[in-house]
Amino acid sequence: MSLSKKVGEKIKGIQYSNFTDVLLGTKITAHILSGYVKEKNINSGVINKNYNVFGYKNKMVCDGSMISPNPVVNPSLSITAISEYGMRKISDKELNIF
Repeated sequence: MSLSKKVGEKIKGIQYSNFTDVLLGTKITAHILSGYVKEKNINSGVINKNYNVFGYKNKMVCDGSMISPNPVVNPSLSITAISEYGMRKISDKELNIF
């Protein structure tokens, strides 16, 4: 049995990962996410399904700000996968490199 479990039993404590779990009753992460809502049009969101910013040509958002829910875990792999998916939406013609 771990020391934290022994102490918890002794003081009749409940294990949580941090104080906000207790205060807010929800899991949180130290990773700042969201901010750019993905929607169908400019009236309800900032980016479309292909991560293009409404009202701007050739501007995409491919970072933690386009992840809406809080995954509670380190989101780096999710951000990488979503960013790679977004980059596949760019054609070679748009990149003008080939």
